[in-house]
Amino acid sequence: MNPALLYPFILAAGALQALGNSMNARLRGALVNPWLAAATSFAPIVFVFVTLFLVMPVPLPSAESLAAMPWYAPLGGLAGAVAVFGGLALVDKVGAGPFNGLLITGNILTSLTIDALGLFGMRGGGFKPLPWLGGLLMVAGIVLIARRGRDAPEAEEGRDHGMSGTLLYPFVLAAGALQAVGVVLNAQLRGALVNPWLAAAVSFLPIVFVFLAVFALRPTPLPRREDLAGMPWWGPLGGLAGAVAVFGGLLFVDTVGAGAFNGLLITANLLTSIAIDHFGWLGMPTCRAGLSRLAGAGLMSAGILLISLF
Repeated sequence: MNPALLYPFILAAGALQALGNSMNARLRGALVNPWLAAATSFAPIVFVFVTLFLVMPVPLPSAESLAAMPWYAPLGGLAGAVAVFGGLALVDKVGAGPFNGLLITGNILTSLTIDALGLFGMRGGGFKPLPWLGGLLMVAGIVLIARRGRDAPEAEEGRDHGMSGTLLYPFVLAAGALQAVGVVLNAQLRGALVNPWLAAAVSFLPIVFVFLAVFALRPTPLPRREDLAGMPWWGPLGGLAGAVAVFGGLLFVDTVGAGAFNGLLITANLLTSIAIDHFGWLGMPTCRAGLSRLAGAGLMSAGILLISLF
């Protein structure tokens, strides 16, 4: 198959990834308890992938592939779940554009480090200046996107989230770093389990268990009837929207190439995030995409090209 035929799917997956963060923020607002909201977001994913595995149970892993699987491979879903939980808890405080930009920057810089040093069983490629220049351009881009811009006076009074959540930025960057680690671990899990549906179900199952366990320990606060009545019908589907990108990586990264896959995914994610903030989609506070944000998006896109091509 011509890899270019997969590009529209990857672009759609990146857009859904950005939409999923904002959908999860609405779910968190309706369910009040963040642990309950996280479990609710991930439960449909496990159900879908387990169902698909029951429908298509072959191929199955061999004893040799299971024996060769590193112990940490099934933890990729948990690592990536930190980013989803960050979206549940923080995206409405930081803003969709800054949140996804910081997440992407942490992801890219960690991915470059993994490739350069050969971490987690990856083949080390050494230091390459142009991709790291691309990473620096992305950092500069997110500074422009996230800063309190003079070019965004239309932001709602009292709700301008450009730099109001600066204290949360290190957490979002760390979540992006874990997201990059999670992709590598998921690739190893898919190689060991062979069946992509089984690999996806195994990756997401521990997440639901962890969040349900924490919710059992901290069951309050609970949503009221009024909170649930205000939840849009698509509120619980944010996890499924984001899972499309994870599964796309499991299936297509070998065909398209890691650079092209992540470049397309991130570009669609970034542009969709800025559009969410600009138009106030999915109930997000409005923050107009002025010159600062558009310039930041241009720098991040240039950085993505350098990373993808070199």
